[in-house]
Amino acid sequence: MAAAAGAAAAAAAAAAAAVTAAPRSPGAPTAAARARRLPPLLVLLAAAAAGPGAGGAARLYRAGEDAVWVLDSGSVRGATANSSAAWLVQFYSSWCGHCIGYAPTWRALARDVRDWAAAIRVAALDCAEEENHEVCRAYDIHFYPSFRYFKAFTKDFTTGENFKGPDRELQTVRRTMIDFLQNHTDADRPPACPPLGPIPPSDVLSLMDNRDGRYVAILFENNSSYVGREVILDLLPYENIVVKRVLDADEAFLEKLGVSSLPSCYLIYPNGTRGLMNIGKPLRSFFSSYLKSLPDVRKKLISLPEKPNKEENPEVVIWREFDRSKLYTADLESGLHYLLRVELATHRSLAGAELQTLKDFVTVLAKLFPGRAPVRKLLETLQEWLANLPLDRIPYNAILDLVNNKMRISGIFLINRIKWVGCQGSRPEFRGYTCSLWKLFHTLTVRAGTHPEALDGTGFEDDPQAVLQTIRRYIHTFFGCKECSEHFEEMAKESMDSVKTSDQAILWLWKKHNLVNNRLAGHLSEDPKFPKVPWPSPDLCPACHEEIKGLHSWNEGQVLLFLKQHYGSDNLVDTYAADQEDAHEGGAPPEGGEQERGLVSPEKPQEEQRAKSLRPPSVLPPRPDLSQGLQLGLDGGLQSASRAEGHREVEVAVPFLGMGFSSLDMSLCVVLYVASSLFLMLMYFFFRVRSKRWKVRYHRLSV
Repeated sequence: MAAAAGAAAAAAAAAAAAVTAAPRSPGAPTAAARARRLPPLLVLLAAAAAGPGAGGAARLYRAGEDAVWVLDSGSVRGATANSSAAWLVQFYSSWCGHCIGYAPTWRALARDVRDWAAAIRVAALDCAEEENHEVCRAYDIHFYPSFRYFKAFTKDFTTGENFKGPDRELQTVRRTMIDFLQNHTDADRPPACPPLGPIPPSDVLSLMDNRDGRYVAILFENNSSYVGREVILDLLPYENIVVKRVLDADEAFLEKLGVSSLPSCYLIYPNGTRGLMNIGKPLRSFFSSYLKSLPDVRKKLISLPEKPNKEENPEVVIWREFDRSKLYTADLESGLHYLLRVELATHRSLAGAELQTLKDFVTVLAKLFPGRAPVRKLLETLQEWLANLPLDRIPYNAILDLVNNKMRISGIFLINRIKWVGCQGSRPEFRGYTCSLWKLFHTLTVRAGTHPEALDGTGFEDDPQAVLQTIRRYIHTFFGCKECSEHFEEMAKESMDSVKTSDQAILWLWKKHNLVNNRLAGHLSEDPKFPKVPWPSPDLCPACHEEIKGLHSWNEGQVLLFLKQHYGSDNLVDTYAADQEDAHEGGAPPEGGEQERGLVSPEKPQEEQRAKSLRPPSVLPPRPDLSQGLQLGLDGGLQSASRAEGHREVEVAVPFLGMGFSSLDMSLCVVLYVASSLFLMLMYFFFRVRSKRWKVRYHRLSV
């Protein structure tokens, strides 16, 4: 059996290598490559042998393997609400390059302070997971990574306190955690956390006379030092020892105890003997290690992240073969799906500059997006609706209702699952959304250059920077990776104003994309199977590359021709693109559904169990929907929607009538009915009063 298992694992590894290496060959797969295509069974075996880390969902942190507490939509509220410990939670996105790069620091921090778990815990929640979209909205997470503190014994729902450190280095975050603990009052301080404040020098003498059978360590330090508080928390799970700290002791008192430098530790033994600790260096690790090694100092059981009892089912990645010289509709539409339904949806409402940025960006999309007709019609409908909207602030749920086609408008559609093709990565956290966003931006600049008439009447005509500036404002306002948006803003400030023609706009974005690739080459977010190299590569565009005096040089004229061809409509292929009948009506995300990502669906019982766990905790602010909140018609009017039960009754009754009425039509009928009734009543009273006046006047004349 062992030999058979080893052979199977070897075959699986070979299969996995073949699968991941296949897409690197330029151009469409040859007949020989197709002949070498692996059967589906080997693909499944490869993913199973690789384990959940390689084939599973994008997880930067693993419960039971890392010291990080891994939370999700079903556990975050239960963990942070009325907890006996405080929490520091990182809300991140697994596609965010900065989040990927920061993961080793966060894991190292969690390991470093794992002994503090009874007082404060380090956790993480992935907002890119579909099951967590709703809970990240509830916690007002707009950018990644976001760090939130939650105090102990918090009963009411709160979105937490933002991390306010000058940087995110391990030592800075650790010290900010201490400051946060000290901000607790005596009433809500974690019970396992001893007082972290200093004791007066006068209390040292009483500690010397104490005989309670425990060690007493007294750390003398200056005001700016965190060593004493760190050592107190390091010794939190240890018995038979107490750690105190003293500030601003006078020199005579320190000299009497033999303390000549700060920080220093004075140790009182259980038998009453005492003296200065002699350690190699006055550092936190030296103090903590020495105190933990004292006789009879024992570690208590502490609560640590547990490995799930049930092994995670490895999700099997089905690789989609693709041609690197083509642009795929599935990538652009998957990017739009995430942009409209997830990234923008983190904003509860839009007003002012944010609303204007959205209007301008949707206008550019509606006029320049080259995809399929139902998607273009959806964008055009959204653009027209936003343009005619007479409101200064709108809830984003109203936009979501239109994107999800709650109005049942014929002929509009947007896929409701992610399906990467040209943007596939060797692991789920690689490439994906950021890749599709770059492709979308390149496509928009190229379309603006090749079809300038598309922008007529938008206010963007005759402005070569219009599309770039709109992209710039979108990234600055809405893009989830804050550090990425700051880098893009720096590049824009540096040279975007130099763009004078639409061709220069195309080349400007290409140059900056290569600059970003160069900066991220070798970064933890780089996919090893798709290294970040100057693009287009020589095999895609030989004419783009030259050598001048032995140095590589770009032929920008040829690059421009290549970009216009590569991102043109003629190069867009619908292979792997989802059909409308494959999705739910109107393209709305299915209830409790999950991103496809090319994953084999689990069995039905598992799916039902997962759907149940996706529901956010009942104490979270409920997400308002069209039937419970504001309903905005396509004419820009704001309609009052009925409650959910009445809304369902209308939707059940309408098909029976066979007239195709929507809830908006029904509400308009009610409004018109009420208005006409009021008008008739007014007319009745008007003529009634007039007739009385006429009778009085006629009576006087007759007399």
